[in-house]
Amino acid sequence: MADSMAQLSRSRDLDKLLLRPGHLVGPTFEPGPDLRDDLQQYARVLVVGAGGLGCELLKDLALSGFRNLEVIDMDRIEVSNLNRQFLFRLEDVGKPKAEVAAKRVMERVSGVNIVPHFCRIEDKELEFYNDFNIIVLGLDSIEARSYINAVACGFLEYDSDDKPREETIKPMVDGGTEGFKGHARIIVPGVTPCFECTIWLFPPQVKFPLCTLAETPRTAAHCIEYAHLIKWDEVHSGQTFDPDNPEHMQWVYQEAVKRAELFGIPGVTYSLTQGVVKNIIPAIASTNAIISAACALETLKIATGCSKTLSNYLTYNGVEGLHTKVTEFLKDKDCLVCGPGILIELDTSVTLQKFIDLLEEHPKLLLSRASVSHHGKNLYMQAPPVLEEMTRSNLNLRLFDLMDKIPKDIIHVTGTTSKGDHKTSCLRKLRVVFKGIDGVTDMDMAGGA
Repeated sequence: MADSMAQLSRSRDLDKLLLRPGHLVGPTFEPGPDLRDDLQQYARVLVVGAGGLGCELLKDLALSGFRNLEVIDMDRIEVSNLNRQFLFRLEDVGKPKAEVAAKRVMERVSGVNIVPHFCRIEDKELEFYNDFNIIVLGLDSIEARSYINAVACGFLEYDSDDKPREETIKPMVDGGTEGFKGHARIIVPGVTPCFECTIWLFPPQVKFPLCTLAETPRTAAHCIEYAHLIKWDEVHSGQTFDPDNPEHMQWVYQEAVKRAELFGIPGVTYSLTQGVVKNIIPAIASTNAIISAACALETLKIATGCSKTLSNYLTYNGVEGLHTKVTEFLKDKDCLVCGPGILIELDTSVTLQKFIDLLEEHPKLLLSRASVSHHGKNLYMQAPPVLEEMTRSNLNLRLFDLMDKIPKDIIHVTGTTSKGDHKTSCLRKLRVVFKGIDGVTDMDMAGGA
């Protein structure tokens, strides 16, 4: 009886949105108990990130009627997380964030099922992401956002009039916090601007002069960047630093401590080392709660149509008083990520190896260490080693044959691209057209030039 009353109390406010009509509802909204049941039974939501914002998102989504949730995060719990990531306890230090967060929410919210994934987002096959209706981001990294954005936009297909096919649209809800500031936004690939369309919103990362780092460090950040940018290459010649590798980060921290002691500079901690290297600004619990609430509400709107969605970027500033504002940004019609895809014209004789070489030379791509897939089938994978060995024999085969002799089709490539001295993982969608094949018209060839 008590459980039944608690369930009714929890769904009271939700029922006000889902069981009755309104003036702000979406065009397909049909109120009634069936909608609430469908939300619980069929809506599948992936939360990316189980940190400060991710913990709030899991809790809010579970309390908003979503029952089928999954969460992915590669980090383990640290003592410094406990002041704002409320699902974790001291005895959880060292455990995977995703697993502990899922367990704690399921303990508190009856009926919800949360599947945790303790791994890098790049470790999952693309089809893993395609299984979800909505992807919600609680990330602290521009690179990670760009990757998930490219994955979701990669599922988007356009018709012959370059209109997005509705059934291929994978909506995303993105939240971010920075001290007392935050944002919530919706990304509907092909309709609203994607993350890459508005990448200019994010300020450039602070850079320190190398002469200061090498000769006259004055702050803890200088010592950390010295270990990261100078000392690492001196000691690990030829080995790329991986900010997501705990052993690499621990090495930088230890070297930064030595550097700081040499110059009498206090303040180097492991947490600060992570923040400087990955450009992370510590979050505040209240900001996380506000932004998570906005993201959870937008997710509910997308899933049910109970109200029109945000148009399309909300900013929050709690530094001096309280200020919120909604801005409608415009989609970049030439975006390489959410557009119809980059046109690549090839001869049928081109092998997969030659195609991968061309990706490295293409002025709009400049992709190194590329992996290639077609309709979910791995044509060639750079990693892990077992997949590389399994797909290596395809390198000498014609790409035309590997794509089942389809004269024009979409393929996906993942690889690394360089921005200055920084290398980042990315995913790109390509429209491959084979020249001289029946079914390829002059209009096809001209359309993506």
